[in-house]
Amino acid sequence: MEIYLVGGAVRDQLLGLPIKEKDWVVVGATIEDMLHAGFRQVGKDFPVFLHPKTGEEYALARTERKVGQGYTGFKFDTSPTVTLKEDLKRRDLTINAIAQAPSGELIDPYHGQADLAKKILRHVSPAFEEDPVRILRVARFNARFDFDIAPDTLALMRKMVEKGEVDALVAERVWKELERALQESRPENFFAVLAACDALAVLLPQLAASSAGFTALKQAVVLSPHSPVRFAALLHTLSENEIKTLCERYRVPTDYRTIAILVSKYLPYYQDAKNLSADDMLNLLLATDAFRRPDRFKDFLTSCTACSSINATAWLLAGRDAAKKIEIKELTAYYSGQELAKKIKEKRWRAIQSWLKKS
Repeated sequence: MEIYLVGGAVRDQLLGLPIKEKDWVVVGATIEDMLHAGFRQVGKDFPVFLHPKTGEEYALARTERKVGQGYTGFKFDTSPTVTLKEDLKRRDLTINAIAQAPSGELIDPYHGQADLAKKILRHVSPAFEEDPVRILRVARFNARFDFDIAPDTLALMRKMVEKGEVDALVAERVWKELERALQESRPENFFAVLAACDALAVLLPQLAASSAGFTALKQAVVLSPHSPVRFAALLHTLSENEIKTLCERYRVPTDYRTIAILVSKYLPYYQDAKNLSADDMLNLLLATDAFRRPDRFKDFLTSCTACSSINATAWLLAGRDAAKKIEIKELTAYYSGQELAKKIKEKRWRAIQSWLKKS
């Protein structure tokens, strides 16, 4: 049994980046060998084991053979005769196909170190085209590292799109990669790569026709590390129905969907903030739930800032604060239910009106 550190941990170590998690490949072992050594099996499609002490993942070296469409249509061979070189060959990119022995020696049969030095994303073998998830991964790595994509790799990605491979991607996997891309330093690259290989029009047709969302996304990255803020900025040119359609297709979490719809609907209010009447400002504050969910309101404001040439955040926060200072306790002694809500709304309107006159 031989054990090697593989994948992202080796890549990030060579780049001088923090190692977030370690993955290991085991050569020359069987499932029984791993269980006997105290590992706990967790993989269903192919044997993956958790180390009894560290909890890190150890996978038996394997080869893959395409037997169906999509990223699930594979047959695996995890016999003890599979070599490390064969296991590395089935990986997506050369920069992810480097292994490290316990001695520290690097095993790099597909020249991943050279591609790291050249800042190039290059597929390991023609088997790349068998898994459409790899299109999303290349796009995400481009968003993280801002590396160039090798021309032959991009051509292969276009070929996969033409063959309809991306149509087989399940919603959860697309969203997982998209969400992770939003957390990277250059998330706009993710969508640019999808556009370059013609996948954007298939996966996210709502975004294919406009560049304004990508410009706003770049600004949102400067303003906030919060993914829902970036998502809302990206979608701000879409209608509410278009956002709902996209979110339903990919089962986007509620917090992302809510901010995106609010920005789509109320961005004009933000952009015209200093001309809003007391009625309009109060309606905006209520629609965004600014009193009960201050953090979400700030996310809404940040997203709007990313989409605008003006910054009205301080103005709207001041208006919110003026309306929030009203005394509610005395109202609860006389009113309840809908009548109480009505009285609170009236009092907040008067507070905003008074603040506007003084401002």
